[in-house]
Amino acid sequence: MAENTADAGRPAAGAAHEVTHTITVAAPAKAVYDLVADVTAWPQVFGPTVHAERLGLADGQERIRLWAFANGEVRNWTSLRQLDPAGLGVSFRQERSSSPVAAMGGAWRLTEQADGTTLVELDHYWRAVDEDDEQAVRWIERACDRNSTAELAALRAAAELGDTAGELSFSFEDTEEMPGADAAAVYAFLHRSDLWPQRLPHVSRLDLTEDEDGVQTMEMDTLAADGSVHTTKSVRLCFPDRIVYKQTGLPPVMTAHTGQWLFTPVEGGVRVTSRHSVVLDPAALAAAFGPDTDYAQARTTVRDALGTNSRTTLRHARAHATPGENQ
Repeated sequence: MAENTADAGRPAAGAAHEVTHTITVAAPAKAVYDLVADVTAWPQVFGPTVHAERLGLADGQERIRLWAFANGEVRNWTSLRQLDPAGLGVSFRQERSSSPVAAMGGAWRLTEQADGTTLVELDHYWRAVDEDDEQAVRWIERACDRNSTAELAALRAAAELGDTAGELSFSFEDTEEMPGADAAAVYAFLHRSDLWPQRLPHVSRLDLTEDEDGVQTMEMDTLAADGSVHTTKSVRLCFPDRIVYKQTGLPPVMTAHTGQWLFTPVEGGVRVTSRHSVVLDPAALAAAFGPDTDYAQARTTVRDALGTNSRTTLRHARAHATPGENQ
């Protein structure tokens, strides 16, 4: 990595604000550190994080790009991180910030306590584009406080699951080969989700908004096999080769659900993959699926429900984009 990140996390010259949020987690410090260090899993752990990408990693120096909610708005930025597994810390500094933030950095500091718990300290320093703009300063303060508080609570919940976390989290994908399909038409079918109530049998209502950066918010009513209607809310990021989403209004059996529609050009057509990552809520499974349901059965039930809808969507997308093929 070209840029030295040794000073990531240290207050930059002129940093006007510094704040620390803390929480105690009933889990070993190494387990907590692993959750902080793996940024690619943050969308499943941290509510505010919509999507995370690792742009480079070498010798503990990492460049990442994050999309996250800040006071209800989806913002994105690029950060440099220094990973220190021996010292149980991760420092960070935004390389490219999102206005009204001019600069931001900080550190995760983990200290294992004598009773086996872990003290987590999350430091931030920052500066506004215009320090005389009181409204902008207050906006950053609120965003930093809300996100830090939410992230620390989510970190504690995830870490305290212990070995159970591996049974509650799972990922899967379904792929549809579309020979003869027009790739642009397939993408448009999935991008124009506002038309899904007219195009998909399992979607009865969908409200969609999209901003100039390709960030979509959607609220959808889905018909289940038993005739019941389930309402979900999602935010989607529309890239040229994929559409990434995170559910922000979840079914009661999940604490997290993220996914992607991936488009791969192949000779004479396109291959489209629907990918899901899910975290189940152990407290809700008995009420939803019955008192005797174990984690494996719950995973299968949720996988079948999500996969059925995805495969139906893929089949209709293929028919829409393939000349001469009827739905």
